[in-house]
Amino acid sequence: MTHSWDSLSLVKPYNYMISSNMEVPRRPQPASFKLSLPKPASSGLPPLAAVEKVSEGKDRMEGTPRGRMDGTAEEDKDQKAAERALGPEDESESDISVFVESAAEELLDETASPVEADSKQSRRSDEAEKSPEEAEEARKRSKEEEAAAKERAAQRQLLAVEELVQTERNYLRLLQVSTVTIRSSLHKMQPPLANLDSMFLHIEDVIAVSGRLLSLLDQKQVQPGDPLFLETLCDAFLSLSSDIEAAYREYLANYNNVTSVENSYKQKEALWSEIVKVIKNSAPEVNATSLSFFLVMPVQRIARYPLLLQTIQKHTDPAHPAYGLLEQTAHTAVALNCRINEYKRFREVADKYKKTETLTIKDKINRLNSRSIAKKTARLSQHIKHETGIAAKLVDEEFDALEGFFYVLENGILQLLENVETYLDHLQRFLACKTEEFDLDMDGEKPAICYKEITTALRQWILPTFEKRMRTLIHKPLCALRDLLDGPRNLIRKRLDKLLDYEMIEARSTLSYEEQAVANTYRTINTLLLNELPQFNGLALQMIWSMLGTFSCLHKDLASDMEQLFQSFAQQLPHSSLDPGAFWEWAEHTVLEEAKKLETLCQDVQETLNAPAVQPPSPSSQRRLKQLTEKHGSGRIYQLTGAVAGGRDLDLSLARGELVAVISEADSRGDRRRWLVDAGGRRGYAPASKLIRYHQPAEDPPPSPHLALPEGGAALRRNSYTPESQPLTAVSPAYFQVFAGYDFSARGNHEVSLRAGDPVRVLEPHDKRGNPEWSLVEARGGQRGYVPSNYLAIVPMTPMPPSGY
Repeated sequence: MTHSWDSLSLVKPYNYMISSNMEVPRRPQPASFKLSLPKPASSGLPPLAAVEKVSEGKDRMEGTPRGRMDGTAEEDKDQKAAERALGPEDESESDISVFVESAAEELLDETASPVEADSKQSRRSDEAEKSPEEAEEARKRSKEEEAAAKERAAQRQLLAVEELVQTERNYLRLLQVSTVTIRSSLHKMQPPLANLDSMFLHIEDVIAVSGRLLSLLDQKQVQPGDPLFLETLCDAFLSLSSDIEAAYREYLANYNNVTSVENSYKQKEALWSEIVKVIKNSAPEVNATSLSFFLVMPVQRIARYPLLLQTIQKHTDPAHPAYGLLEQTAHTAVALNCRINEYKRFREVADKYKKTETLTIKDKINRLNSRSIAKKTARLSQHIKHETGIAAKLVDEEFDALEGFFYVLENGILQLLENVETYLDHLQRFLACKTEEFDLDMDGEKPAICYKEITTALRQWILPTFEKRMRTLIHKPLCALRDLLDGPRNLIRKRLDKLLDYEMIEARSTLSYEEQAVANTYRTINTLLLNELPQFNGLALQMIWSMLGTFSCLHKDLASDMEQLFQSFAQQLPHSSLDPGAFWEWAEHTVLEEAKKLETLCQDVQETLNAPAVQPPSPSSQRRLKQLTEKHGSGRIYQLTGAVAGGRDLDLSLARGELVAVISEADSRGDRRRWLVDAGGRRGYAPASKLIRYHQPAEDPPPSPHLALPEGGAALRRNSYTPESQPLTAVSPAYFQVFAGYDFSARGNHEVSLRAGDPVRVLEPHDKRGNPEWSLVEARGGQRGYVPSNYLAIVPMTPMPPSGY
C-alpha cells in the first residue's frame, strides 16, 4: 500500500467539522441586550445553505478547507447542489428564517461566554457595595439575561431538530425520485445502458431504513416542539443503528463502482448528453446534471448525522430528561461512522488482493523490476529460514485452524462438483440409448409388456426433468461456490506474502513510511480474514449440507415419479393377482433362482477366461520347444502369460508367450516366488505368477494355404526375374477364403499383426529365402508382411465370384 489508510476515510472531514470549536471574534454586547425574534416573510437562504455559509466563513478564517468526498470540482458541485436540495421546501416559514438569521450568533456565543462570566463575577462583587435597591435591580437583570439565553438555546435546539427531520424527508424523497422515476426512464433507453443496475446497488436498503426512521417518528404523533419528541428521536435512531450501519456500509463500499460506471458513460459524449436529458426531464424540480447528484446523497447523509445530533446536544439543557439519551445517540452516530469507514477500508484491501489475474509469461516478465525482484528474494529467503529453523515463524493458531478448515471445504467442494458432473454425464449417456426403438427377444412364458411405453416415458419425461432439476439446484450452485473460493484463496496467499514482509520489520524500533504501510497492510488482511473467513466457512458448509439434502430429495421425487409410472402397468404383469405376501414370496424365490443361474454362468465364464489360451508355436518357438522337451521333458515346459522385465540379478527378460523349462521352483534363497528356468540357452529367474504349464494343441493347425511348388521353385526369390523360368502365380483355391486362425503380433517392420478371424490374401507362400514356414500376406487395409503359415486357415465358402480377399 502506497497510501495512508486515513486517505480512505469517509467521515473524517465531517468529524473535523464536528470536533473543531467554531469560534469567531465578536465585540462585547451591552449588558441590557435582549434578543428579539422577528418573523420576516421570507429568507434569502435555506437552512442548510446558511449553515454552509457560516461554516465556510469559519473555514476561511482558520485556513482549513472543508472535507470532500471526491477530488473533482464537478462532483463537489453536485454534492453542494445535493445539499441545497435537501433544504426545506417552504422558505417562508418563520422559524426557519429565525434559524438563518441567528445561525451566526449561535457560533459566537462560546467566545462571549467567558467574558460574560467575568462580567457577572465582577457585578456580584460590586453588588455588596451597592444599595439594596441597586442590588435588587442587578439580580433582576441577571435573571432576565439567563431567561433570554435559555430561550435562545431552546429556539436553536428546536430549529436543529426541525432541520434534521425536514432534511431527512427531502433526502428520502430525492432518493425515491432517483431510484423509481430516473432509473425507469434510463432503462427505456436504446441501446440499454451497461451496468446501470450496479450503480443503484444497495440503495433500496438505504431508502428502507430512512423510511423506517421517519415512520417511527410519525407513529408517536409528537411535534418537534414537544419535550417528548427528543426522546422519541433518540430511541428511534438507537433502535435502527445496526440497520443503518448495515445499509450504509454496503452502499458506501460500492460507491467507487458508481463513480467508475458514471465516468464510463461520460467518455461517450452523445450517450452522456442523452442521459443528462433524461435526468432533467424525469426530475425537473431539481436542477440535476448527473446521476451522482442523487447517488452521493447517502454518502453525505451518514456523515451529517453526528453533526446534527451534536448540534442538538449543544443547545440542550443538561438538566433535560433526554440529555443522557441524546449524548448516547450522538456518540453512537460517531462510532457508526467510524465502523463504516473501517469496513470500507477492509473492502478496498479485499477487492485489491482477491482479484485473479490471468497473465501471460510476457506480462509477468514486463512486471519485473529491481524492486519486485528484491521483494520476492527477501520473501524466499525468509521462507527458507522458516523451513530450516534458522528463524522462528510467527504462529497464529486461530488463523491456522480457519485456513485448514477452508482448504478442507475447498477439497470437498471440488470433489463433490466432479462427482456431480460425472453423474450427469452418465445420465446423458443413458438418455442417448433409445431402447424403445428395438424389439426385445426374451425367453419366457409371456413376452415383455409395455416396455416401449415405459422406456419412452423415462427417456422423454421423467429423467430429463430430473436432469434439469439437478443442474439447476445442485450443479449450478456448486459452480458458483467453486468460483467464490478464488477470493479467500488469493487473500490467504497474499497474507502469507505480507506476513513474510512483516516478520522482517517486526523487531525494528522505528519504521519508515513504507514499512509502516507494510505492517498496516498485513494487520488489515489478517483482521479481515479472522472476521470474514469463519462466516465464509460456515455459509459454505451450510450450502454443502443444503445441496446434499436437495440431492436426496431429488432422488426421492424420481422414485416417486417412477412408482407412479409403473403402477399403471402393474396390473399387466404376471402374478399380479396374488396377494402381497404370496407375490413377494414368489418374487423372492424367482430372484434367488435367477441369481443362482447367473452365478453359475459367471463361474463358467471365469473358468473359460482363466484357462490358458493354447496357440500353436511359431517356427522358432517350435524349435525351442523341441530342444527343451528333449532336454527337460514335456512336463517341465511352461509358457509366459505376460511380459517380464528383469529387475534383479540373474532375472530374465521374456516376452509374452515364450516357452521355458522350469529347472527349480525356488531361487537360491528358497523364495518360491522366483523359479529358475531355462529359456533355450539362457538360464535365470522368472516370477512364478506369470508361468503356466504349456499344453500342446490336440490337433494340428490347418495346412498352410499355398500351392505346391514345382521342383526347383524353392530357389526362387521374391522380386527376382529369370527369363528361362515361368513366373510363379499364387492363386487361392476357388470358393475358399483364407483367414487368420490365431492372433499374431508383429515383432518387426517386415511382419504384420493379425487378429483371429481377419481375412487375408496370400501373396507368397514362403519368405524371401523360400522357407514355407512364413507366408507373405496382405491384410485388410493394404498392409503387407509375413506371418507364420500355420497361423492361417482355409474356410470353404459358398460359390461366388472371386474377390480380393
